[in-house]
Amino acid sequence: MLDRLPFLIGLRYVRAKRRNHFISFISLTSMLGLMLGVAVLILVLSVMNGFDHELRTRILGMVPHTKVESRTGMVEWEALAERLMERERVIGAAPYVEQQGMFSVGGRNEGAMVNGIHPEWEDRVSIIGRHMQQGGLDDLQPGEWNIVLGSILARRLGVGVGDTVTLLVPEASITPAGVFPRLKRFTVSGVFSVGADLDAALAYANIEDMQTLARLGDAVGGLRLELDDLFQAAAETRSIINELGPGYRGIDWTFSHGNLFQAIQMEKRMIALLLTVIIAVAAFNIVSTLVMVVTDKHADIAILRTIGATPRSIMGIFIVQGLAIGVIGILVGVALGVLLALTISDIIDGVESLFGIQFLDAGVYFISNLPSRLDWADVRDIVAAALGLTFLSTLYPAWRAAKVQPAEVLRYE
Repeated sequence: MLDRLPFLIGLRYVRAKRRNHFISFISLTSMLGLMLGVAVLILVLSVMNGFDHELRTRILGMVPHTKVESRTGMVEWEALAERLMERERVIGAAPYVEQQGMFSVGGRNEGAMVNGIHPEWEDRVSIIGRHMQQGGLDDLQPGEWNIVLGSILARRLGVGVGDTVTLLVPEASITPAGVFPRLKRFTVSGVFSVGADLDAALAYANIEDMQTLARLGDAVGGLRLELDDLFQAAAETRSIINELGPGYRGIDWTFSHGNLFQAIQMEKRMIALLLTVIIAVAAFNIVSTLVMVVTDKHADIAILRTIGATPRSIMGIFIVQGLAIGVIGILVGVALGVLLALTISDIIDGVESLFGIQFLDAGVYFISNLPSRLDWADVRDIVAAALGLTFLSTLYPAWRAAKVQPAEVLRYE
């Protein structure tokens, strides 16, 4: 019977209506604090996981994991692509020609990077084909001078499919009339949207047209490679360049978007740390609750000691009570946090539709919606941390209860 005493009495103290309503209020506050802290931490980490996932799938689905370029021009690129595809980590390769330029339409000017691509090869390294709003990559036929624009870029220029745009490239053409910037008219054949800032900064044309515009002849700018693990891009790039020799150079995604990815990881760790402090404050409110309960229950503790309860059993009573308060708050918080993490994207979409606002503008942020991706490993870690802090908060009050001297208390009863 005495072995079950801590659980029976500890749980009874949680259920009982206390004479001191202030103690009940502090208990409820501690429980609510744990609930909100756990729920908010689950929600925030899920949103950060969502941003991380969007970075990997959208941004890095459009940006090559790594690029291989030749210092003397890459003419026999097909043979090199087949050679690189034999590597274990390389799962896709495609040629490209990059040209920075400015689009001009009716007095509107917008800068962008124009990628010359091979329509039949591009799906091996990019998700662009799955995000076409109008038209398709098959419309980019050599000699037709068609171009595919990002949705934001097209909107800023005020053009759609069938319209013409003028591309000015930062290279001068010397003519008898003087020096003029090189320019070429393109017909808009498609519009893509990935819901990211790339929609405002990218355009695609046929690689042969871009070779002609850049005066490369049969050479291409390089090869874009898709890897099975993007986090191995730096090591794989070094290995490829060492194999190919000094005439080649490699550029992996960490040079262009690595800082963004690292910033998200750092923010996730810092936000988790700050929100854990909220959980810690709520957990240590249990200290106040239990100290007041111990003071209120001095007589009960003394009676239990006189009938044979050990100091260890007395400690167990108040540890069980504190843990019960914490577990209830944590479980409710987990349920609320998981529910919010699974529905926050729909909630935000509903608020945006209802009030006609947009929280994330793809022209400013790198995505246009609030993503959420629940990771049960994060939930496990949050629950473990909350339970650990709750347990630590019960130790001092329980120790105080175990030190109560029955003779001193009962002398005045």
